[in-house]
Amino acid sequence: MSHETIYQSLFVQGRGALRQELTRCLRSGRAQRRPHGRVPGMGQLKDMVLISDRPAEIEDRAIPGHWEGDLILGKQSRSAIGTLVERQTRFVMLVNLERGRLAVDVKDALIDAVRALPAHLRLSLTWDQGKEMGEHVPFTVATGVQVYFCDPRSPWQRATNENSNGLLRQYFPKGTDLSGYTQTQLNAIAAELNGRPRQTLGWQTPSEAFAALLR
Repeated sequence: MSHETIYQSLFVQGRGALRQELTRCLRSGRAQRRPHGRVPGMGQLKDMVLISDRPAEIEDRAIPGHWEGDLILGKQSRSAIGTLVERQTRFVMLVNLERGRLAVDVKDALIDAVRALPAHLRLSLTWDQGKEMGEHVPFTVATGVQVYFCDPRSPWQRATNENSNGLLRQYFPKGTDLSGYTQTQLNAIAAELNGRPRQTLGWQTPSEAFAALLR
């Protein structure tokens, strides 16, 4: 039985008070399944390197320093926060986008975030085909980080980032104005999330696993 079947069962069969109880138990808090249609803002970007050309060493998580990224959108899509997740350790970094979420703004913010990492931990970044990554070539030139793009409507190709964004929605519920968060506040939220033990890490926390890589 797939996870989709389980979700559909919950959404279809829940009624009245039972439905409210089920909705409260779901991490996303959504009362209906999100349709899998075309994602707004998606389009053909110039000079993309698709995920199909991504080296196998990234896929199997054997080498650290490969990241997945995305935006969390705020109320009426007027504000956003950038999210970066290291694939091997599940370590999360949050990026303040107070300057805006145009391609040039996202590029500058990601450059600042990535340059804070040691060279061996900034190898690649996998993103969707959102227009906010229209400046991916200058980003790569500035950081040495190769950007790979997922296929359209394929969030499972960034499953680590999708999972982390779901956890972050506990801190940034839908409809939240994200423009008021400072980088210091975002760092504190990321530290709290990175302090949760993960079964996939042998019950280490992402912070502990990432600290080992820094050493």
